Amino acid sequence: MKIQKLDFVEGAKQAEGITVIIDVFRAFSVACYCFDKGVTKVIPVGEFTDALSYKDESNTVVRIGERGGKKLSGFDFGNSPTEIQLEDLKNKVVVQTTHAGTQGLVNTRNASEVLTGALVNAKATADYIKQQKPECVSLVRMGLGAAESTDEDDLCADYLESLLLDKAFDETEIRNRLIASPCAERFLDAEKPWSPMSDFEYCTDVNKFDFVLRLVRSDKEMPYLERVSQALI
Repeated sequence: MKIQKLDFVEGAKQAEGITVIIDVFRAFSVACYCFDKGVTKVIPVGEFTDALSYKDESNTVVRIGERGGKKLSGFDFGNSPTEIQLEDLKNKVVVQTTHAGTQGLVNTRNASEVLTGALVNAKATADYIKQQKPECVSLVRMGLGAAESTDEDDLCADYLESLLLDKAFDETEIRNRLIASPCAERFLDAEKPWSPMSDFEYCTDVNKFDFVLRLVRSDKEMPYLERVSQALI
């Protein structure tokens, strides 16, 4: 199995084989928590105007989006797992746009299959990939604003690689390593209430979920994320 690590939107465009678009803080952690709360699908979009214009004829659409970490005007929630914890999302359709993660998903061109990457379902994702026995795996780290490398996405890529190669990795130290990182400072800043400390806790709950999020492309509708359960992995 060939494993390559790439970065940002350009990396998503270059990615081949089974491709994992990684965004730990916070897009694909949020997506996992959405599915855990019973949403039917998550539709990732690049432009926030596409999310706002998505037709809500059945009144089941929830819009989640951020730019610069803050909730976008006209959206139901920001890109925060904390914000959705008390919400009833069962049977809802989520339309999500973020500055990094969703930009990677919509720019995959050469991948044979596209998955999301986060710490909360890393082992399930690696198990799924190993079951497929691919020749090539691309791990794309989206970083901050799809422009700056971040410790959490780098660490997630390293962890996924170790799982794919059956190499030892101390996941019990992941949270400690990240809380000491400058990338976690936003969660400790009282002047940034849109990034609460609880978001850090939710996003670093390693292997909380036993399902994979896979991108589905269709000629009949916009690409969307579906949940692949452990029973199918």
